[in-house]
Amino acid sequence: MKKENKFISWIKNPSADIWLFIVAVVLLNLVASRAFFRIDLTESKSYSLSSSSKEIVKNLEEPLNVKIFFSANLPSPYSNVEQYVKDILAEYGNSANKNFSCEFFDMEDYDNQRIARGYGLNQIQIRELKNNEVGLKNAFMGIVLSYADQIEKIDGISSSDGLEYKITSAIGKIISSTNILAGLSDNVKLSLYKSESLEQFNIADFEKIDDEVGKAFSAANKKFKGRLDFKSENPDSETSLALGKKYGIQSVSWKNSDGEIEYGTIGLVVEYGQKVQVVPLRLTNAIFQYVVSGLDDLEENIEECVKTVVSKTDVIAYVTGHGEHSLEDKNDSMYLKTLLADTYDLQEVNLLENEIPISAQSLIVNGPKEKFSDTEIYKIDQFVLRGGNVIFFVDSIDEIMPYGEMAYYSQPEYVPVENGLEKLFDSYGIKVGSEYVMDEKCFSQLTQQYGKLDFYYTPLIQKNCLDQKNLISKNLGNIFFPQTFEIDISGAKENKDAKVSVIAKTSEKSWTVPVAENFVLSPMSIFPPKEEDKFSSKNVAVLLEGKFKSAFEKSPLESDSENVLAAKNHLDSSIQSSKIFIASTSCIATAKFGLLQEDSQTPNSYFVRNAVDYMNGKEDFCSMRTKNLSLNTLKMSSGKFALAVKYFNQVGLAVLVALGGLCVFVLRRQHREKIRMAYDPEDPRQKQ
Repeated sequence: MKKENKFISWIKNPSADIWLFIVAVVLLNLVASRAFFRIDLTESKSYSLSSSSKEIVKNLEEPLNVKIFFSANLPSPYSNVEQYVKDILAEYGNSANKNFSCEFFDMEDYDNQRIARGYGLNQIQIRELKNNEVGLKNAFMGIVLSYADQIEKIDGISSSDGLEYKITSAIGKIISSTNILAGLSDNVKLSLYKSESLEQFNIADFEKIDDEVGKAFSAANKKFKGRLDFKSENPDSETSLALGKKYGIQSVSWKNSDGEIEYGTIGLVVEYGQKVQVVPLRLTNAIFQYVVSGLDDLEENIEECVKTVVSKTDVIAYVTGHGEHSLEDKNDSMYLKTLLADTYDLQEVNLLENEIPISAQSLIVNGPKEKFSDTEIYKIDQFVLRGGNVIFFVDSIDEIMPYGEMAYYSQPEYVPVENGLEKLFDSYGIKVGSEYVMDEKCFSQLTQQYGKLDFYYTPLIQKNCLDQKNLISKNLGNIFFPQTFEIDISGAKENKDAKVSVIAKTSEKSWTVPVAENFVLSPMSIFPPKEEDKFSSKNVAVLLEGKFKSAFEKSPLESDSENVLAAKNHLDSSIQSSKIFIASTSCIATAKFGLLQEDSQTPNSYFVRNAVDYMNGKEDFCSMRTKNLSLNTLKMSSGKFALAVKYFNQVGLAVLVALGGLCVFVLRRQHREKIRMAYDPEDPRQKQ
């Protein structure tokens, strides 16, 4: 009989199991070191990149180098920030093409410190505990990104909150500065639609269209490094009518010799993916004939439309002329402008005098107090129907504070706001109430004279009252909505072409108070109702997404004069989906009550910024910004409950651990006694 190999015999022996296990673990680690993978188990996916971050580094056309300047041996919690920076940059590297690289600098080296200062990075002071004493330490905590000849820095990274957003924004900024179309997966399309049948009407400058558009395209395409495609079409009558409905370009009608209605069109369209912009090129009715307008600014307008559809340059139109909040006053809405300045350019526009900029994807109406004319409302109406997005911060009551010598002894005056926006809101199925919303869950303050004061007119919107499925409010909590009003969305729900979302609502302990004689917003004069049926949750911020009907039957800008040609620009309904955000208080977009601050680190700041990003197609920025926020706060039903939770955390947990240990001790004694009684009931040690 053949003798079994000693090695095989040893493997079969149970004593070899532990050694085999150690060998298996070592081999598994060697394999894992070369087959790297990560699993992100955090709820907010803190260690995973969003699709926008992946896309921006996946299509890098030139080398992007990230230089990391972090001092060594950082104390907690800054050491965790350093590790997070390394982890998140590793994720960028895994998603990027060959043009992405990272470089870590040893900040103990004086030459590296000189390099960091050369990039404009500064040491920051951080607290550290050493030898049982709290001291200060100077540390470098920054990164520098270089792309082509552009450099962007992120300094003072003392927290991981919103870091991915900052990195991706910085990368997008330097890429845009180099080439606005860099990283796109496809070319931008420019299409000219011109019906040759219109030539018979002797339209001024009609024969120049092809030549002027061709010159403008060549110039723009050269600037964008050949990333534009151009086509020209001669649409027939049926196609012209369809193009007007699809893009909102001008359709022109006339009667032919047989008395039948025929259609033609003139329009210039820029497209990228699902985004469309119409370049201003149309017929205008002059005194004696129709003329082609828009030829003089074609190149500039084409460039603006291209920038808009690729979402690299973001212009937001900010409506003025109706007592809106000022962007230049730090006590008003200046911090709103500061909050958005890193990504958006807020351009003030008076709709009575000017058109909405063609480069604007969205428009902000912030606390108007005076009435809009039909012309102004019509411009907003058509902007929405053409795919524009609008953010409304509106008030139903204007609180006019007294001034002058007797201001101290006078009460504020409360005047109903008549801004005329109801015409628009009615077409969307929205109604904003005229009574102040009060809430028992509100801002509270302890005073020496009166004790605890509840400011019921400043509701506190906790996490459970925010839409956690929508990226505007996901991961957020504890947002204040002062001096707000109820929004009725019952009419909006009847529109089958639009989705309605309640972004924020008050608690179930809310009620409304009308403005009556001698009314004043004061915690000393407002009290909750005694009847339970007076309480109910109120909608204070809503989002509409989809297609809508016009609030106008025809354009108030066009006359009813009879001509051989009839040029129609009016849209009866949406040609593209739009988004409409309505908050029933403008206080959240101002410095009032300290809701918007210069450092932009308040929950209200995150909420407003998320709303603007969402409305401008930057949904991923919302989740990036709020990934690591510590906002999973407890829902407190009362102050007594909060106090009970506090003492439970301080003392109760220790008592529970002690009781648990006592229970384990008793159970073990009982278990030992049971074993003794089963096997040796006469054990003399039991008597001791």
